[in-house]
Amino acid sequence: MKRIVLGLVLVMSVSSVALGQGCSVCTKTAQGLDDKSAKGLNRGILYLALLPLAIIGTVGGIWWKSKNSE
Repeated sequence: MKRIVLGLVLVMSVSSVALGQGCSVCTKTAQGLDDKSAKGLNRGILYLALLPLAIIGTVGGIWWKSKNSE
């Protein structure tokens, strides 16, 4: 059991370092864009964030209602 937990912690720590590099690449790419393309990039980011935020909000709202109805 300890080996599995240790393995999961190791994989999660390595993957977060690898994924953190995308942010600097996006920043450098966005700096070279004109105004119209930058607005399109921002809208795309918001579009991709909409579904996960809606799911989290729905689950949180249901949890909050069930907790307050007791």
